[in-house]
Amino acid sequence: DNKKIIKRIPQMMTSPVKQLLWIIIPSLLSITTKAFKPPSLLQQSQRLHVSSLSAATNNNDDDTTSTPTMSRRSALRTVTSASGLASGLLLSSAQTRDRSANAEDSSMYSPKFVQAYEDFILTEEGWSYKDVKVGASQAGRGDGELIKDGDRVVFDWSGYTIGYFGRPFEAKGGPQGGAFDKELDFARTVIGSHTIIPGLECALRTMKPGGIRQVIIPYGPLSYPDYDLEHEKVGPKPATFSGQRALNFVLENPRVDRTLLFNVKLIRVDRGDGKGGFIRG
Repeated sequence: DNKKIIKRIPQMMTSPVKQLLWIIIPSLLSITTKAFKPPSLLQQSQRLHVSSLSAATNNNDDDTTSTPTMSRRSALRTVTSASGLASGLLLSSAQTRDRSANAEDSSMYSPKFVQAYEDFILTEEGWSYKDVKVGASQAGRGDGELIKDGDRVVFDWSGYTIGYFGRPFEAKGGPQGGAFDKELDFARTVIGSHTIIPGLECALRTMKPGGIRQVIIPYGPLSYPDYDLEHEKVGPKPATFSGQRALNFVLENPRVDRTLLFNVKLIRVDRGDGKGGFIRG
């Protein structure tokens, strides 16, 4: 012990040395005792905690040296979280595909999808035309007099799904079969009665007897209505079942260009007599 050492030192030293050692040695022993004092239990526990944290950090930094353990509950939470993330990614991918598909569908109704016909004259109403033959003035009518409401027009016509392979749904003078399998008669309608599609009625108003006009009518308000697929209320109605089926196939299909082409020949114009009848033109 320190006190015994201090007592033995004076016996071994001379007087001057004794005085010096009495000053130096106690100080050295005090410093040595403090330096080698064993740590308390609290300090030991703190050091152990720090060592554990350091070991855990090293394990996370280097996965190749050790593998951390995981309880069943932690593993279950991890699997559940991964499943939820995977489901969210699948749903997001499906929504992205749906938006892409909707975008593609909507682009089909844009002007770029519908064919343009530059050799036709586009009217303010939205229908286009090209006169193949300009008719002559009818007897009793001036050159500047147009067809008006109440007049009955007699016309010949043929129709094609020009936006979809140009298939005929009404024609005559061609091969027999399909839309050609019936001898066709002239069509009649009273202007302003709305018994034919608006685009064709507008085209007939500015024609003269004997004239032949090609008319392009886009799908929409100027074409056949979607509430009358039998075409009984609003014509002209195809004369054959196969022609009607060909027309309806296009009208009911939003993924194709539903623009229609009509070839119209105006035969004559019957003026109304004011008594519900007509004066043959």
